[in-house]
Formats: sequence, structure tokens, C-alpha cells
Amino acid sequence: MVARAAADIQRGDADVIVLSGGEATRTRSRLRKAGIDPQWSTQPQDVAPAESIGDQRPLVNEMESTRGLQMPVDIYPLFEIALRARLGLTIDQHIDRIGSLWSAFSEIAATNPNAWIRTPLSGPEITTPSAENRMITWPYTKRLCSNNQVDQGAALIITSVAAAERAGVPRDRWVFLHAGTEAIDHWNISNRVDLCSSPALRTAGRDAFALAGHGPDDISYFDLYSCFPSAVQIGAFELGLIPDSNVNGTGWGGIGASRPLTVTGGMTFAGGPYNNYVTHGLATMVDTLRKDSGAFGLCTANGGYTTEHAVLIASTTPPIAGAYLHSNPQAEVDALPRVECDDTWTGDVTIESATVVFADVPSHALVATRTPSGQRSWGRSSDAEFMNAAMTTELVGSGARRSADGTVSID
Repeated sequence: MVARAAADIQRGDADVIVLSGGEATRTRSRLRKAGIDPQWSTQPQDVAPAESIGDQRPLVNEMESTRGLQMPVDIYPLFEIALRARLGLTIDQHIDRIGSLWSAFSEIAATNPNAWIRTPLSGPEITTPSAENRMITWPYTKRLCSNNQVDQGAALIITSVAAAERAGVPRDRWVFLHAGTEAIDHWNISNRVDLCSSPALRTAGRDAFALAGHGPDDISYFDLYSCFPSAVQIGAFELGLIPDSNVNGTGWGGIGASRPLTVTGGMTFAGGPYNNYVTHGLATMVDTLRKDSGAFGLCTANGGYTTEHAVLIASTTPPIAGAYLHSNPQAEVDALPRVECDDTWTGDVTIESATVVFADVPSHALVATRTPSGQRSWGRSSDAEFMNAAMTTELVGSGARRSADGTVSID
């Protein structure tokens, strides 16, 4: 939407555009529990929108949904376990790592007057299950998940230079859009080459840096989409902020301390309004850049399951090119390899990732596997020993068997 607004202004189709959004999910939930009808205005469900923006396809296909891949809390933990294996971390190192990352986010939120939760928390307070912090899907506790029970709104005013001058906006309030890019990964996670990378974000980030004429080392402030720790880590890897070699146990290298990956505090602590977090991230980035003249900031947006991506670079300094630049390298991403999925496979498989869904207690495991020919095959298990193994040992890379109904078992 920001890219579209900028393009409209540059073409002369508009000189001022306001983008706004808001959610009242917390109030709605509380009223519903109390049996109170808020008498809010409604629109009939059969009213067609004047315009639909973005891809309207379901985020998962029928086969994925049948195998239990339905909600973000089902899928992002699978990315997280794949990341752990990619980094070669032990389970304890991995838990410490994501706890450290989210603890740093909570400290940023404590300084954000608009954050929903402004209490800094330690890593163990975030990763350890408790009555107030139940396990949702291994290894994500409630405090490692986006907090959508919020009442929040934000808006952006995008103008031409001429319109800003006419309105008398002081120049020290101006923030320029330098470059924006967007791209979509292979739509269904079943077809992606792995579960811990994003070629679309990598390509979009590459183009954004090139168009802006500034690389990662030139960026002082980041706000990476932060629905879950895996989204932040994948974003940091793909933008070249944290190389694979920079593991150091729980450490995040220099970027974790000197250049935090959020300006809001992230979607757990600042708040994760369903459809509007990125507006909050951008608005906070504008305020941040106004306080540090000449610095550069980068925000990312994510839709689906690390599916749809956008990157924006901004600064109080005018762009080198003299105008906002945009690219969409979708054709390049679409040409990348795909993995085929075989939902009928029975026999030996190799575990690619495995997580455990909780309903107060462990309910079932969701398992990504590869057949001997390299096809992906989804499965699940309600076996207590399997679920315990998924949470206490490294199953990624282990051999298993998949039955006709999708049940995965290990010896």
C-alpha cells in the first residue's frame, strides 16, 4: 500500500494519501465473553469490495489443511525447529537464543509509549511455561507469539514535497521514502525448498539495498516483521544482517545490541493487531528517524507464512536517485526450484521438522518429512513417546516411517 501510494503521488494522480488501520480485538473479545452486543455498524457479508488488494488465494491448500497445517501457530514453529537444525544448536541453546531475542524486544517495548506490554522480561520468563505463559506449540509459549488481543490504530500521511511545503510541515519532520520492493515466495509451504529460508525476501532485500544505494551496514534502525521468532530470524538471515556462521550459542552478534531488529518492541509486546501491525512499525520508524537526522531505517512486512514480503528503506535525507524507486522481482522468484509433495507416500521418510501442538497438555505432533526421492510428505503423531522425543531430542534428519493415514512413527 505504501508503494502504491508513493507511485500514485509520483505520477501526479494524488499529492496527499492517508493510510490508516485499526483493530479493537480486545474490546470485541471482552464484550463477546460478557454477552454484550456493542451495536457496532456492520456491513452485509455479501457486499463485494470495490477493490481487492493482494492475493486472495487461501494460504494453505486442502491437503495441508487436512494434515493440520491451518494456523500460524501450527506452521511457524515448524520453521523454528528447521532453523535450529540449520544452525546446529542444541535444544537448550536454541531456547536460550529465542529467549534472548524476545527479551531484547521486550526492553524496546518498555521504551515505547504506544506498546501494549511495557514490562521488560528475561529470556527464561519468556520461554518457561507457566500458568500465565502456557505452551502453545513447541517451542513457542504465549510470550513467544504475536499478541493480537489489542485495541490499536495507526496512520501514515504520505505527500509530495510540494504538498508538504504548502501545508507548512517543518522540514525536520520530513521523512523520505527511498526504495520499496515486494515479492512472494512459493505460495504453498509444501513447495518450498526448505522450511527456514525466504528467497522472496532475500531477493526483495537485495533490490531494496541496490535501489536505495545503501547496504545493510548503512541502516541504523530495523523493524522486522515479528509475529514469531522464526519470522525475525529468517528476515535477519535473508537481509544479510546475521550470517549463518554467527551462532555463538545464544548470541546475536553486534546487531543484537547495537542495532536492534525492532523499533516498536515487536508483535508480542508492542502488540500485533491482526491486519495493521506494519502501519505501527512504519509510524514508529518515522518518529525514530525524525530524532536521528540523516539515519536510515528499514521495515519489512510479511503476509501468510513467510509468504508475501515487502521491504521499505527511508531516511530524513532525500534519496540519491532524487525519487522513490520500486521493484518487484517476482519473475525471478517464481523461476526458483520447487519441491513436489506426495501425500500418498507410505514407508521410510526423513524428518525435516517436527513440532508439538498443546491443548494445556501435548495434543499431537505435526511433522514435515522427505521421501527417499526428496518429495515432501506431511504427517502427524499422537504418540506420547514421539511427542516427548520431538521436544527433548533432535529429530531433524532422523529416519522414520509414514503410514497411509499420515501417521509418522520412529523406532
